[in-house]
Parts: sequence; structure tokens; C-alpha cells
Amino acid sequence: MNSCKIAVIGATGAVGRVFLDIAEQRKFPIGELRLCASERSVGKLLEFDGQHVEVELCTPELLSDVDIAFISASGDVSKIIAPMAVANKAVAIDDSSAFRMSEKVPLVVPEVNAKDLYEHSGIISIPNCSTTPLVMVLKPLLAHASVNRVIVDTYQSVTGTGSAALEEMTTQSRNILDNQPFESNVYPHQVAFNLLPHIEPFQENGYTQEEMKMVYETRKILHRPSLMVSATCVRVPVAISHSEALHIQFDREVQPDEVRDILAQQTGIQVVDDPQNDVYPMPTLATGKDEVLVGRIRKDISHSTGIVMWIVSDNLRKGAALNAIQIAEELINNDLVLSSNWSERT
Repeated sequence: MNSCKIAVIGATGAVGRVFLDIAEQRKFPIGELRLCASERSVGKLLEFDGQHVEVELCTPELLSDVDIAFISASGDVSKIIAPMAVANKAVAIDDSSAFRMSEKVPLVVPEVNAKDLYEHSGIISIPNCSTTPLVMVLKPLLAHASVNRVIVDTYQSVTGTGSAALEEMTTQSRNILDNQPFESNVYPHQVAFNLLPHIEPFQENGYTQEEMKMVYETRKILHRPSLMVSATCVRVPVAISHSEALHIQFDREVQPDEVRDILAQQTGIQVVDDPQNDVYPMPTLATGKDEVLVGRIRKDISHSTGIVMWIVSDNLRKGAALNAIQIAEELINNDLVLSSNWSERT
């Protein structure tokens, strides 16, 4: 397949716009492009590859005329559109949490588990934008030594919530600096100049839904259902890029230099680790980059077999849009787009 007919659902959102930018940068083989969004955005013109494309509603008729549908919308919307795409023989690559834990749906980060794409039966899920960099780091290290325990604390930017959250943070920041009143509508508290240890609803076990997503998704992607993972997810007043403090307890002693060498050889990872010269991953450094940045790699002084590191990645790119495009590239390269080549799992 030399080119594909593509639909982007949620094209006017933050991830949708980044998707179009990356597709153009990577020269993704789009034969025909359809852009979809909600009714209020219908008729808008978005630029792609020097041309203006009109936004339209997603319909069964539209989906019957495309090969791949990229969905960046709410879980409720995905639950409607993804099966509709499959019914019309289009592959649905979904950015929501709607299908991530379904046994019938592969949850894929191409650098980690691209082989799982051979099991798709029409729907493929993209992980949570904090899970993706975590599994990219863990996968090569698990091949080097067994891991007994993973503790990860995330510091997630407001664009992980969406464009409205970015606008709220910007407005709050301006009003606070000007000593003016402000409102909090997207989050339960002000996010500007603040931290919220609360991403998605709290569960009975005291963890949030976001934190449990990271646990379950990490196990599924790595095919390690018993891996011990604990997460704490914090919303921070940063525009783009998620950061993570990662603590790994191995079953034997592993040296920081070993970890640096292993990660430096991995596609999609860039080691940025010279703290003595103030060189380490930061959101401002990761924003706009495809790579997951890793630094502050050091021994855990509280445990003889522990390693600690700091990870940052652009949540709109590798955390969402780039991962979707890489999945599509894998599908095309391995002839897995046509419905006749899908898995027959039901």
C-alpha cells in the first residue's frame, strides 16, 4: 500500500493539530485526508501540506471511504466511532482510554511491542501519555535485569487535559499576576502557580484512575501481568510535556553507567545526563521533540539494587500523535491495513 485514505477525528483539538504537523513532517503517505470534529467546528479550514481542508462531521459514509481513522476524542465518542470505523473496514487508532484494557484490542508503543499489531481486529489503542515514556524506558532494562518494583511519580502538563485547560492556566496566571479575580472550571482548584495531586477520579484504594491506568497499561504493554508498579500523578502548571521521577528496584545491583549505555542505544530515547553542567531533561527541552529524554540517572541510596532517573517527553507528540502515526506506519509496512489481513479474534 503506497498511500492511505485517512480520517482524523478531533482534528481541531491540540492532539489533532499536532498530528497534522507530524504527518506533514514525516511525509506520511496520505492519499486523501478527511478532517472531522464536532458540529461547532464544521466548515473550518485547516492547513495541511500547503492546502486547506474543510472540517466535516464523522459519518458512516465518510468512514467507508477511508483506510485508517485516527481518533483523538473523549472515550464516549471513541466508543461510538471506533466500532463504526471497523464496521466500515477502516482501522481505528484510538487515543482515548475506551479500549485500552480490552483483551481484544492491542495497546501499542511501536518501539516496545509492535508485534502486538498482528493481533489487531480493527481497533488499536494508544497508551496514556505518561505510560508511553515509562514503558519505553522499562522495556530495554527488563531485558538486562529482572525488575522487582517500579515507583513512578508524574508531573503532567495541562495539555494532557486539553486546550481548555491550557487556556484556563494562561488566564489564571495573567489574572493572578494582575491581582484580578479568576475562575477554576476545568480543574477543581486553581492550576496556575499550583500543583494538583489529582488526575481523574479517586478510586476506593486511594489511587486515582490515572494512576491505576499507568499500572494496568504498563503490565499489558510489557506482557508482565504481575509487575509491581505504583504511581502518583500530579498536574503541574506547565503547558506541554510530562515529566516523571522513576525509581526501579532490580533483582541485582545495576550500575548507572550500564543504564545510560542501554538507554542510549534505544530508538526513540535520548540520554540527556550531565547534571554537573546543568544538563538534564526539562519540559522546555522536550517540547517539540519526538524523543523521550532521560537524565539524572543515579543509584538509589535507599536500596542497594535501586536506580533512579528523570524522564520528560512531549505529551502531544510521543504521548499521542506521533505514537499514532508510528502505529500507522507499522501497519502499512507490514500489510496490516486491509481488513482481509486483520486478526480473526472476536
